[in-house]
Order: sequence, then C-alpha cells, then structure tokens
Amino acid sequence: MKIKELSRKDLEDLIADKGIGSGYLKRAERIQRDVNLAILLGSAAILLGATALTIYKFKGE
Repeated sequence: MKIKELSRKDLEDLIADKGIGSGYLKRAERIQRDVNLAILLGSAAILLGATALTIYKFKGE
C-alpha cells in the first residue's frame, strides 16, 4: 500500500503506531484507561457505601 492511497485517519493511525513517540502515546493511553477505570470503580464503591449506610441508618428506626 502506498502512502498516497491512505486516508487521513489511516495515516494518523500509522503515525501513532510507528512514529516518533508512539511508545509514549501507547503508555499514556494505557495510563488514561487505568485512571478512568479507577475513577469508575471508586465512584461505584462510594455510591454503594452511601446506599448501605442509608439503609442501615433507616433500618434502626
């Protein structure tokens, strides 16, 4: 495949995979994914904890 035949998106993907700094880009994407998962799971834990606390508090009344 020739570079002239690549679409803009394909060219951007090629540069992201093979270009200068591609290792840093992959590492940053992985870190961002992990941070997003941690935020999601932390938020779910807080929500479940608040729900359990509320149920426990009203159950005693």
